[in-house]
Formats: sequence, C-alpha cells, structure tokens
Amino acid sequence: MAKILVIGELCVDRFVYCDIKRLCPEAPVPVLNPLYSTTNNGMAGNVVENLRTLLPDSEVLHWHQLNKIEKTRYVEKKSNQMITRVDDGELEPCDTILFLSPDQRKTITESDIVIISDYNKGYVSENLINQIGVLSKISILDTKKKLNENVIGNITFTKQNEVEYSYNKEIVDNHDEKFIVTLGSKGAMYMGQVFGSPKPQETIDVSGAGDTFVASFVSHFIKTNDIKSSILFANEVCSDVVNKKGVSLPDKKYTEYLRGL
Repeated sequence: MAKILVIGELCVDRFVYCDIKRLCPEAPVPVLNPLYSTTNNGMAGNVVENLRTLLPDSEVLHWHQLNKIEKTRYVEKKSNQMITRVDDGELEPCDTILFLSPDQRKTITESDIVIISDYNKGYVSENLINQIGVLSKISILDTKKKLNENVIGNITFTKQNEVEYSYNKEIVDNHDEKFIVTLGSKGAMYMGQVFGSPKPQETIDVSGAGDTFVASFVSHFIKTNDIKSSILFANEVCSDVVNKKGVSLPDKKYTEYLRGL
C-alpha cells in the first residue's frame, strides 16, 4: 500500500449556480438568483480528494493550516460562466509550520511520495520546502511562489502552468529535468518535449485542473516510475475533468486502470 503525504493549504470551494434574467436597476450588473450550490475541499484538499479517488487503497495524509479559507464562486447555470468569486479568510496569512517535529520528519521519510501543494497563503516557507525535499524519497512541488534555487534544489519534480512558467522561465530552462509545465488543452511539456492532450476540446471549467494533474501524475508514477507515461495519463484525466462543471473528481475508469498496473 502506497503512503502519500500532501502538505499545503486547505479551503472550502463553494459553487453557487444561479439564474440571471435581468440587470440591476442601480448599476449595470446582473441580478443573480441562486438555484443550488455545491461544496468540496479545495486547494491542496482537492489534491487529496483526487488521490483518494484514483488510489483508494493507498494511505493519503494531509497536513494543512487550521485557519478556515472559503472561496465562493457565483456561476450562471446555463452558460457555466463565473460572474464573481468571493474569498473569505485570507486577509491575514494563515498559520505556518515553524519547524518539523521528529514525528513529522519520520512521516516524511516513510512516505513514498510527498506532494507540496503550496498556494502561498503562508503555510509553508521556502526553507521548509527545502527541508521536505531533503527528507523525501520523492517529492513534487506545485507552488505559487516565485522560484529560486533554494526552493527547488532538493525537490524531485516541480509542476508549473504556462503563466507560472513565464515568470520562472530562466530557472525552469536551467533545470528542465525537474519541471513539468502544463499547457492547458495543448498538454504538458517536460525536458523540452510537448506531450499532447489525447482529447483536446472545449473546456467547460478549469477549476482544480492543476490539482488533478498533480494527483494523476503521482498516482501513475507511484505505480510505474515512468515520467512520460505518467504525464500522458495525467493529461488524459485532466481532459475529462475540465469538461465537467465545478471542481470534479476523476472518473472511476481511471481508478480501475491504475488497479490493473
């Protein structure tokens, strides 16, 4: 049984689906009439939910802050167009892991893979990321921080999206063996090679897509130790998830596929 540790901020993702039939008479904004809402774990919590769906027989641990963070998206139901997002609980930095206890160090060293899903809300520092990298057998970092040598030096893999790559390009290009860059419908890039999406199509909702990619890549890599086939698998899972509304989890067919590896 694989043991996976996820370290990173947790939030509540809420989607309020609404009907819009008129503009507000006081201002040129739409009037939203809520129809129903959905709620799920977001940020690093979404990575955890994806892992537990894809690898139900594995042990998945999650270290996260105690502060409550909520993200509420108001969405026009028919078009799936997000009208606005309201974030709560982020006016102050969340609580931080100040040091690693002996028990925490033991958990890291005993884990098969450690995922650092850092949304840069204050939970993990650059120094802590470096320590985790040193202690981990295999580590993957998905961070909103500006990258430097101290952050990535001891990390096995770092996931970047196209925007993050644009402002970290020099360090990514100098350490391309460590970086997987997701390219939306175009797939993902590793070591200068683009691995295309198997089903590039119109995207319904990209919410949580990066979390799904990381969880899918790890789920396949922990079974095969093959980087390229794991990227292709993650591309396929993501191409399905982004064509569903809200923050969606992978289809059960991917769970069964991984069980057969």
